[in-house]
Amino acid sequence: MAQQAKKPIGIMETVLRDAHQSLIATRMPTEMMLPIVDKMDKVGYHAVECWGGATFDASLRFLKEDPWERLRKLRNGFKNTKLQMLFRGQNILGYRPYADDVVDYFVEKSVANGIDIIRIFDCLNDLRNLQEAVKATNNIKKREGRGHAQIALSYTLGDAYTLDYWVDMAKKIEEMGADSICIKDMAGLLVPYKATEMITAMKKATKLPIQLHTHYTSGVASMTYLKAVEAGVDVIDCAISPFALGTSQPATEVMVETFKGTPYDTGYDQNLLAEIADYFRPYRDECLANGLLNPKVMGVDIKTLLYQVPGGMLSNMVSQLKEQNAEDKYYDVLKEIPEVRKDLGEPPLVTPSSQIVGTQAVFNVLMGERYKMATKETKAVLRGEYGQTVKPMNQKIIDKVIPGEKRITCRPADLIENELSKLEAEMKEWKQQDEDVLSYALFPQVATDFFKYRQAQQQKVDMTQADTKNGAYPV
Repeated sequence: MAQQAKKPIGIMETVLRDAHQSLIATRMPTEMMLPIVDKMDKVGYHAVECWGGATFDASLRFLKEDPWERLRKLRNGFKNTKLQMLFRGQNILGYRPYADDVVDYFVEKSVANGIDIIRIFDCLNDLRNLQEAVKATNNIKKREGRGHAQIALSYTLGDAYTLDYWVDMAKKIEEMGADSICIKDMAGLLVPYKATEMITAMKKATKLPIQLHTHYTSGVASMTYLKAVEAGVDVIDCAISPFALGTSQPATEVMVETFKGTPYDTGYDQNLLAEIADYFRPYRDECLANGLLNPKVMGVDIKTLLYQVPGGMLSNMVSQLKEQNAEDKYYDVLKEIPEVRKDLGEPPLVTPSSQIVGTQAVFNVLMGERYKMATKETKAVLRGEYGQTVKPMNQKIIDKVIPGEKRITCRPADLIENELSKLEAEMKEWKQQDEDVLSYALFPQVATDFFKYRQAQQQKVDMTQADTKNGAYPV
């Protein structure tokens, strides 16, 4: 048997973003990250994910930290490692679509402050909602030689999501000018042999590097990575062991050990990884002790595979039913979820489509009549405000919920006027750096509260004594 050529697998480390987002609601503060950066920088990771996703919102809202400041400090520490972020397409890191000028400016400032790789996804896999962010990244790359646009496909199951669908999407992503493709399996639904099939087919269809991202929720993730690597995937996303498994990613050290002495050997130093794990372990224990880390999210939830519903969506649904004293309706709602999903054109279940489908299913069951009451988000999906779904939406439901209303068929952002200068004018009294306008654009109220807090800190004002009504601040 001919010897196989060496093809070391790349690992993206998620401990500074998705791992703590998945396990402790994105509450890891910057000061926890900085002391270990130097060691992490020596590993030789493909990249370290440290920004985007929910880190932006959580920093401002709960940690009273400037996310831009975090990025600059991390960039300053990581001398040899690429930094990566997660970006929600036209929604950037917020919860509504933004005008193209805001998307362009956000991409520009992300790269200027230290991001190398921008992973861009859309909850409907509507590529039109990704094109502006890709174009903006490519413009910077042309101009400055930095910036990498990765398009992430939200992995899901359903009649529409055939092997041909994924292969066709891979070709379109290459045509769009992206630098790489990520299969983003947020619910842990990709099982090992399906991964072999999917990676093999996509590798034939495109020259772009392919990265695989999954969560351990359903218990199959490590096996899925093994099969994907054998099938030729280029990079896998892992988390250092104290923040691995459960709703997070497979453990970095385990994957490094698995491929040791094979053509896929990473060459990473296990002793160095052990030191990094030793650093995070006491923090994990502290999170367990103070309740920030709930032992429930550490196990395997096989319901994910049985019902094809992400873990976060299930817990959301249970609490909605509890509030209504209707926990006995659990299985009725589980049956209703795939029906609502079909009505809405079979979207992947990822933020925000998962919340929209789940809440509508709860209403349909509790009201005793389907779509007797539709949420404003359900109406927005039916109008086409989120973009185009893979399958057509149910015409009967459209007629019932938004009778006679005009539907959007173009790229939704085409209907949004440029808004950067308007936002700039609204918040100019708080502006201390260019990036502040972007923080305000994404989270107007939360950012304003943060700006007030920041000003008080700078002026050493005692906010408890401040007469905010008359603007008198005792220093």
